[in-house]
Amino acid sequence: MIKITFPEIKKALDNFSLPLVDIVIGIAEGGLVPAALTANKLGCELASIKINYRDENNNPQFEKPEVIRSFEGIIEGKSILLVDDVSVTGKTLEEARNLFKGNRITTFVFKGKADYVLLPDLKDCVNWPWKYSKNS
Repeated sequence: MIKITFPEIKKALDNFSLPLVDIVIGIAEGGLVPAALTANKLGCELASIKINYRDENNNPQFEKPEVIRSFEGIIEGKSILLVDDVSVTGKTLEEARNLFKGNRITTFVFKGKADYVLLPDLKDCVNWPWKYSKNS
């Protein structure tokens, strides 16, 4: 497991170009801190949804991602940046994308597969500084 520091993430994010959007929506749990950092960088609104697919050992626990908490506001005709920490298969991002059909949607992850990837060269599991780990 690779350990990445908060200053390393901040430096990468500061030097990363993202599209201008109306709202950043983080996918809980893992995407909340990345979404907050991203919304701060872009100076735009922040919201969250909760979708559960993988367990704490990163193994799929359901046949498909399950929406636990959807967005309670109304978003019509907005440009949305969906943010998560990691996307392995893209299933969680796709489920989130389905919640906001009819809007301009872009995806952003810190690691994995998405429209924008902050750290595309990372292949191993990451010990994010905001995640509690029994081994930290």
